[in-house]
Amino acid sequence: MNDPGLDEPAQQAAEDVEENVYEADREKAEAEEQDFLDPSRWWFASTASPLLAGTFGPIANAFSVCALVEKWRVYIPPGGDEGHGSKVEDPRWLVAVNSISLIFALVANMALLLNMTRRLSFAIAQPITILGWFLSSFMLIALVAVASTSVFRIQPITEHALSQAFYYGILAAGLYFIIASLMVLTVWGAYRGHYPKEFRLTASQRTLMLQTISFVFYLLVGALVFSKVEGWNFLDAVYWADFTLLTVGVGGEFVPKTHTGRTLLYFYAIGGVVSLGLVIGSIRSLVLERGKEKMSARFMEMKRRRVLASVDDEKRTIKLGLWEKIEFSETGLSEAQRREQEFNVMRRIQTKSERKRRYTALAMSSTAAFLLWFLGALVFMHSEKPQGWSFFLSLYFSYTSLLTIGYGDYSPTSNSGKAFFVFWSLLAVPTLTILISNMGDTVIKAFRDLTIWVGSLTVLPGEHGVSGTLKSGIQQLKMGKIYRDDSSSEKKLTERGTAEQTLQDRLAEHVEGDELAEAEEAGEHGNKLDRDVHFYHYILAKEVRKVMRNVDASPPKQYSYQEWNYYLRLIGQDENDASAHRKPMVHHERKPQGGPDLGTADEGERNAWSWLGVRSPLMGNKSEAEWLLQRLSATLEREMHMMRKSRAKREPPPISMDDLRDSEGRSGSDLEQDLKKDFGAAEIRRRSTRDV
Repeated sequence: MNDPGLDEPAQQAAEDVEENVYEADREKAEAEEQDFLDPSRWWFASTASPLLAGTFGPIANAFSVCALVEKWRVYIPPGGDEGHGSKVEDPRWLVAVNSISLIFALVANMALLLNMTRRLSFAIAQPITILGWFLSSFMLIALVAVASTSVFRIQPITEHALSQAFYYGILAAGLYFIIASLMVLTVWGAYRGHYPKEFRLTASQRTLMLQTISFVFYLLVGALVFSKVEGWNFLDAVYWADFTLLTVGVGGEFVPKTHTGRTLLYFYAIGGVVSLGLVIGSIRSLVLERGKEKMSARFMEMKRRRVLASVDDEKRTIKLGLWEKIEFSETGLSEAQRREQEFNVMRRIQTKSERKRRYTALAMSSTAAFLLWFLGALVFMHSEKPQGWSFFLSLYFSYTSLLTIGYGDYSPTSNSGKAFFVFWSLLAVPTLTILISNMGDTVIKAFRDLTIWVGSLTVLPGEHGVSGTLKSGIQQLKMGKIYRDDSSSEKKLTERGTAEQTLQDRLAEHVEGDELAEAEEAGEHGNKLDRDVHFYHYILAKEVRKVMRNVDASPPKQYSYQEWNYYLRLIGQDENDASAHRKPMVHHERKPQGGPDLGTADEGERNAWSWLGVRSPLMGNKSEAEWLLQRLSATLEREMHMMRKSRAKREPPPISMDDLRDSEGRSGSDLEQDLKKDFGAAEIRRRSTRDV
């Protein structure tokens, strides 16, 4: 007998826990969906702008150092050139203003980093950062303007020139102004309430900033050491360190000639290549991580709206593309048929928007690379006029440098050309990294798949033989895809899942065995409700283990509608229940705080959704396997909490043993057939043990 003084409070506490679990799951899902639907421009302001500022801020500081440590004017001796001129002393006011500018910039950069590490509040750090960078920029712009006049230039001008330090000052001023403007955009968006007044940078984004700072520091320190060892000017050593660490190798007169320099090069070069590789890896992961997600979300939502707006009720059609129109009508269909129709349309939207995203990203990165190539060639043509470079020759030099071929037959010798080459080559690192990444998702992937397909028809036939491969390939081409045999990768994934079970996998297996035993025991005692509840828990645990093996699948696992129907029923969202569904909306309204209305309150159902709506599982940042794993795990957790409820309040589970037995003789889904086999085998083992 239960103690009436303890049972009621314990029961109430259990119900409160269950409600909290439901509320936490709902809030987490809405937060994920809101993040997915946030417009890309606010992601740029909240995340990309501070990331760019934190990355290019140290580079601008390095250029400020280069503008300060050497004189701004040189004297050109008879028969010489500006690259080998004699230094002319600068006025004291120029050195003073230049030094103050660098101090302001360093303080601004430090305030930004302290804000990103939560050591300084947003309200204090951002005014310091923005004001510091703008002051540094304006002071350097003023110095550059004065240095360009005849007051600063020594006559005759033909015998005097501006040094590399002058041009580094121009580059630093431009960078300070750009990154300060980006931070103004970030602050404006935060105070407008579009995102919190804090930086939501991931670990990889913070790592990129730290790696950039380390790389720039490594470059400058190496330049200082080699300038002393080889007797070079410091800025010439910076130019040498840049094309050395970036593996361009333009050659020319700047090569180590002393034994000490050549010995130090062994260690300096390998360290630089490793540092550069880390930076490139971080850039690539960021492009694949956040930029890809936001771009996918934007393209998916735009495509979804266009498709829903194209529904023709009279002709009963829906337009999926310029040349693709299919039948679409809700008249005379059951709820499950209507949902399956929506699912198929959403799957096509998903495929088309992803293809468009890949090729749009490729077009954008290609355009950026071509602009970098052609604009760089244009600058080199003007800076290297004393060498007689034509535009075609400048294109040739820019191309061989961008691809790090570095023949060394041509190299910049002017002060402006050397300084610009350092900035231009550093800018080429993220540009070409993003381009290569996008090419890997499109052109390279298509070429690889085509090569495998051609090989399977000729020298390396697949498991199905040449004729089977040809038929399958033709069928895939009709669907707009290239044939690819994934059987080996799936086999490796299965083997890895069997050999290396995670802790969660082992726990799910343990729950699975316990719940099946409880179901069998309850069935023997004639307790049908307890039997079905434990059997439902057994199925949930079993499906958690199955879905877990698909989370890391590459390419991501895409489930059929029949599989989705089965899994949704497991988590209590029956596809035949019309009250839990809603019609898709072309546009989603926004909450007063600026967040999107996720389509949950228009028709009274808090969790109602449509396959063509913004809450569709095919619309989020998570893969389908991740979405299902999260929901199945949450359902199993809630079920464990509900075990504390009294039997009078316990409702029958969505899946029962009778449902499985009633499906005998019908085709059913593959998953249901597997469950029947597993349960049948378990029942045979139990009877054998009992008979013994």
